[in-house]
Amino acid sequence: MHTALPPRSTGLGLRRALLDPLIEAPAGAFDFLECAPDNWIGVGGILGEQLTTLTARYPLSCHGLSLSLGGPDPLDIALLQQTRQFLDRHHAVLYSEHLSYCSADGHLYDLLPLPFTEDAVHHVAARIRTAQDVLGRRIAVENVSYYAAPFQQLSEIDFITAVLAEADCDLLLDVNNVFVNAINHRYDARAFITAMPSQRIVSYHIAGHFDEADDLKIDTHGMPVKDAVWQLLDFSYAHHGLRPTVLERDFNFPPFAQLLDEGALIRSAQARVA
Repeated sequence: MHTALPPRSTGLGLRRALLDPLIEAPAGAFDFLECAPDNWIGVGGILGEQLTTLTARYPLSCHGLSLSLGGPDPLDIALLQQTRQFLDRHHAVLYSEHLSYCSADGHLYDLLPLPFTEDAVHHVAARIRTAQDVLGRRIAVENVSYYAAPFQQLSEIDFITAVLAEADCDLLLDVNNVFVNAINHRYDARAFITAMPSQRIVSYHIAGHFDEADDLKIDTHGMPVKDAVWQLLDFSYAHHGLRPTVLERDFNFPPFAQLLDEGALIRSAQARVA
């Protein structure tokens, strides 16, 4: 059984297209894997066997997609119970979800931003507490990328920190999302990261984005991580310390050796701080 991840560790996303190369990867090529349990609950057959092979070999972090923590619909308690069974079965060392919503009278198939208001803080914090009770564990919420900002009574920084405090949950700090939002919404990425509470950060994400224009970046997870985002990860490590870090890649996969080389850049960044 795997226990907590060491701060100095590198993870890759467990995607179906990568199952074979992940299983065949040389020992020590990466430290842990991360998957969306929503995409694996109830999956059996060869795919289920491959998943079990990997989770027996590597620690597993889980990153949910469908809880809609900020949504208006009632929390999906059945999904939470299924998720708890999945986390327990695969001995997941961390579970996180997005600080957003994805359902309103049905699934919207997108991660939509919340209004930055005090009412929204109370609403989402109460739902996070319920989710933690049903799951039987602390969870982390991830700062999300967004393009059209709903009503903002609070700053994004104040909103996130208020939710973390009221829900008493942790933070998965997505460095690429900070970079994308900082460009798109004209704020200082380093000031944003500095304002995040170090004691609540349990993990980092890093990913590639698409340069639509100098002042418009799209979070795609479909290309290599940009130099400016690597620099922002260095800054995050220097300011908050090392945490387990996942390289996210969802499509347009390069040859697996190139993906491992990019993951090795996380190790290099961690070594510079260590």
